Amino acid sequence: MIEAILALLLGLIIGSFLNVCIHRWPRGRSVIKPRSHCVRCRKTIAWYDNIPLVSYALLGGKCRHCGRHISARYPAVEAITGLLFFFFVWTIGPTAAAIKMCVFGAILVALIFCDLEKRLLPDELTLGGILIGFAFSIFVEVPNAYAGALISMFIGVSGRGQWIVESACGALLPALFLWGGGWIYEKVRHREGLGFGDVKLVAMVGSFLGLQNALLALILGSVAGSILGFGYIKATGKDASTYQLPFGTFLGVAALATSLAGPKILGWYSGL
Repeated sequence: MIEAILALLLGLIIGSFLNVCIHRWPRGRSVIKPRSHCVRCRKTIAWYDNIPLVSYALLGGKCRHCGRHISARYPAVEAITGLLFFFFVWTIGPTAAAIKMCVFGAILVALIFCDLEKRLLPDELTLGGILIGFAFSIFVEVPNAYAGALISMFIGVSGRGQWIVESACGALLPALFLWGGGWIYEKVRHREGLGFGDVKLVAMVGSFLGLQNALLALILGSVAGSILGFGYIKATGKDASTYQLPFGTFLGVAALATSLAGPKILGWYSGL
């Protein structure tokens, strides 16, 4: 339990840094310099005003200097990241597999809010995440490595090699499937219906979770995006032909759901 609590505290700190990434990377800015500051009055934030969750509560969600409201996204990202770290370490244990899932969860949280706010999925998170997922597959088993095992029979690799093959299949095949769907849509409707950032996001998910779970996340995200997105468009009276749906947000949430309860979701579906 102590390891899970320490993971929670680390997740809160990582969440604070993710807020910097969410604000700056979509705008093409460095996450190193300048120091954290109020986005309105530009005053540097002191360390005691930058304690995850605590400072936001003590300041009443307002900047100490200018009194302007601070977005609720900041404590939300910190809390979600902390809880994800706690869950993974609590359920998996203080292992390399838990570290892998914590990193995966942190990347997804950042991508979800980047897409929700700016309709952008930074390459630092998508392409960087793909590389990190591949790196983890060298020493951490990729779940449900059925595709990796099948292909490995023909190319003569075993053991850890199957994990690497599964990671590659999980990244490549769902991404090609999604890209192909977007390409067909563009040819038929003569306008772009899918950003390439979404394709890279799916590839990132597959590099961490493998082919089966990446496809599950893609299906869940597509269904949720279709139902909830259409419902939002109708409720707000927006033009469905021009409104840019944050599909990456739906994919990210679906990937989180898959990482948290993938076997249960698959078990429920198999029982239908």
